[in-house]
This record gives sequence, structure tokens and C-alpha cells, in this order.
Amino acid sequence: MHPVYPQYLRYSPYPGYFMSWWIDNAITLPDNRLHTPIHMLNDDVLLNIFYLYQLIMSESYHDIFTFPHWENAKWWYKPAQVCRRWRYLILASPVRLGLHLVCTFGTPVADMLAHSPPFPLIINYLDHGFEVSTEDEEAILLALQHRDRVRRIGLGMPAPNLPKLIEAIDGNFPALERLFICPRTKDDTSPVIPPTFQAPHLGMLLLCHACLPLGSPLLRTTVGLTFLVLMDVPLSAYFEPSYLVAQLSSMPHLEKLSIGFKSPIPARHVERQPLHTLIEPHVTLPLRTLYFRGVSAYLEQLLALINSPLLEMLQIHLFNQLSLTVPYLFQFINRIERFRFSFSRLVFHGELVALIADCREGDLAEPFHVAIDCRHADWQVSAAAQLFNSLAPILSTTEGLALRCQHGLLSQWHEKIDRTQWRNLLKPFSGVKVLYVAEGLIGKLSQSLQLEDGEQPLELFPELKELVYYKKDDVSDAYTSFAHARQIAGHPVILTHLPPPPSSWV
Repeated sequence: MHPVYPQYLRYSPYPGYFMSWWIDNAITLPDNRLHTPIHMLNDDVLLNIFYLYQLIMSESYHDIFTFPHWENAKWWYKPAQVCRRWRYLILASPVRLGLHLVCTFGTPVADMLAHSPPFPLIINYLDHGFEVSTEDEEAILLALQHRDRVRRIGLGMPAPNLPKLIEAIDGNFPALERLFICPRTKDDTSPVIPPTFQAPHLGMLLLCHACLPLGSPLLRTTVGLTFLVLMDVPLSAYFEPSYLVAQLSSMPHLEKLSIGFKSPIPARHVERQPLHTLIEPHVTLPLRTLYFRGVSAYLEQLLALINSPLLEMLQIHLFNQLSLTVPYLFQFINRIERFRFSFSRLVFHGELVALIADCREGDLAEPFHVAIDCRHADWQVSAAAQLFNSLAPILSTTEGLALRCQHGLLSQWHEKIDRTQWRNLLKPFSGVKVLYVAEGLIGKLSQSLQLEDGEQPLELFPELKELVYYKKDDVSDAYTSFAHARQIAGHPVILTHLPPPPSSWV
């Protein structure tokens, strides 16, 4: 006997019109004039259409921070209401069609569990646009009792709502594949995952403002983990780089890793293992994406212990520090064959300075992105100069360089910044052939390019062929002496004037 159509499906907010449109277009003949009535399709064809549709609606992860659209798991709610035939066909193929029941804001979970087949459960409360009601909390606790059916857990609610819910995530969850916990908090409140929690089939783990207790067996036992994000880790939950690498060594399938601390770690807390003993990487990881936020000393210890030859994206966010020497970052990148950058952007923002490499306008991916927290223009230039000099052999392959700043920073650029610092900042980009200069930086670059006694015209940008500057009015006079000196040296530079783009970036 076929399962009874669940009453709770009436609560589904999913519109369903896209399903009808897609099916209608999927069976349109090539001449776009004749249509086959949907009821003429046999069961196998319909199942294939449903199967392809659930693939379209499946979750995707564009980066390591974007929350997935687990609501898409409701795709089958509306098609199951079209007719009895569709309903029986869908409910009779739960494995092939990947059918799940979604527990989320406002869902009558008790009614759903009582009147529906025992499909896998998704507990999805990640949408920060909703407030969690008492009924929602009761629904979550009820759903967690069916731990052998729970496939995904996502909790993104205010921190005061979380303790009793996280307390219920203890013991073994044999079917759990995703765990995302991201409390809405600005204080130091950091819920701790119960040490007895186990999930042997966990593939994705995201903890933000939450932490695992040291010694928890979770990371050592989840050998199938492919996605690990530990963000805004408080100082109270600090773990040493060697401890982290020991956990990562048991994850042979890990592709995406994100480690970020809530605040700078005092230098005395970073382990002091002699760096000369860490020349060879200890662990090779199959990482495709790596994100780090913290102090450079921690980053250096971490990168000295790992090797990731398959890495496709490296994003680093460093807290402001007096010293930013990163020899192990250079060695780590240098071991990755594909990390040879041809185009880079140096961006000055209100609170940070960032270098984005191999990312042209309009590209979504940023293969290499390193940012440093700095508020003042002189600090930004000084910090970036330190970092770039450590990476000079890699940055020397850049042939196109864009210098950009935000409109709000223009007033700061009137501050007197040492010309030597600017030249030190730009010297690592020795292979640049085309230089793009934003309006707010024209004056500073002009000062840096002016030759003083003893300086040679090819010391800065020796390969430069064209200098493009963005300004409403032509200010080519700013670069006349530089262009003249390059002409005499036999390395002429074309000056190109363009109007500034209609953007907050100039």
C-alpha cells in the first residue's frame, strides 16, 4: 500500500511554478511548436525528470562561508501535490530522489513526524532573518530525538537559545552528514560541543563562535570530513598549530579548511618550536581551499607543518602587527605549481590593505587574497611593504598591477608617507608591464617614481610598458619626468589617461 500523502505538505512555502515551467520546457519538441502532454510520459521518464530536477535544486557551496540552501530539499513537496500518480511515484522512490523532511522555522514538526514516511531529517535554522520561537526550540529538540534519521543540523540563532539545544547534540548521530552551528553573538559567548558527540559519517563541519573541547575525539574519528570551518575561535578555546595538524592528519579527504580566531593571540601563546626543525612539511593534505585569520606567527607555524600541492584558493586575513615576515608562507606558495600570478590588485580600504592576485574584474574566485588589518595609510603602506618583500619572488611574475583605494581614504592620502616606504612597497612587483593607478593614488605614485640622486630609472618597474591612470582631468604632467627618464634609458613607457569608473572605488 502506498504511503498516505502527508498533511504537513500544505505548509510548504515552495512556489512550485518553476517545476511546471521546467517540465513544460523539458518536453518541448525542437521546432518549439508542438508539446507532448505531461500525462503521456511513462513512469521512467517522469522519474528521470524528477531526478534531474532534484540535482538542479541540490545544495552548492561557492565558498567556505556561504550558508547552503537546505530549504531546496523541499523541492518534492509541490510536485507531490500535482496528482495521485506523481505523489505515489515520488514517495515510492525516496532513495533515488534523495527525499528529505525539512524542520525549519514555523514548521509543525510534531505533525510532520507523525504523518509522514520515515525519511531522513534536515534541521535547518540557519536563516538569520527569522526569530526562533519557543515552538521552534521544542521542534528542534523533538527532531533531535530521531538521531538515526538526522542528516543535517544547522543552528544560526541567538546565543541564549543555544545551550539546551547543543546539549541535546550528544552521543552518536550515525547518519549525520552536515553540522553548522553559528550563534548570533557579539560577545565572548562560545557554546561548546559536548565531548561525547560522535558523527562517524560527518562530511561538513562549520563552527562559528562555537568550539570543540580540546581532546574531543570528533575530528580524529570523522575520516570522511571534506569541509572544516572553525571561525571566531575565542582565546579560551585556543589550540596550538601542532595540535590542529595532528587532527588534520586523520582527514585524507579534506578539501576546504578555514581557521579563524576572534582576536589576536598574544605571542606568548603561540608555541615556540624552532622553525629550523620545520623546513620539511610534516603532513600532506588534499586541500583545494584554505582560509586563515589570525596572527602571522600562528600562520607560519601551521604552514611549516603542512603541504597542499592541490590548493586552488588561499585567503589570509592577518591582524595588525609590528612584524610581518612570512618566509614559510613564501615556501608554502612556492611549492604549489599553479600559484604563478599574472594580474594583481593592491587595494587600500578604510580598515585594511589587501592584495588580490590572479583575479580580474568580474571574476568571482580569488585564488590568492591576503589582507592586513590597518586603519592609517602609513601603517597600511608599511605593513604591506613588509609582507610583499617576503613574497617578492612570487609577486615578480605579476605582469598587470592595479592600485586602488576607496573614496573615503582620499583625505588620508594627503598625510606625509615616507617615499622610501612606497618604493619598498612596489619593488617586489618587478615584472609589471601594465600599471593601473586609481585617482586617489596618482600623486603618491608620482612621488615614488621621481628619481633622486643616485637612483636609476629601472630600479622600480623595470619591465613597465604602459601606465594607465584614472582621472577626470588629464594630469600627464605628473609623470612627465618619469617618462622622459625611461625614454632616455631606452625603455619607453606609454601614458594612458582614462576617466574614473562610476564606482565607490577609484
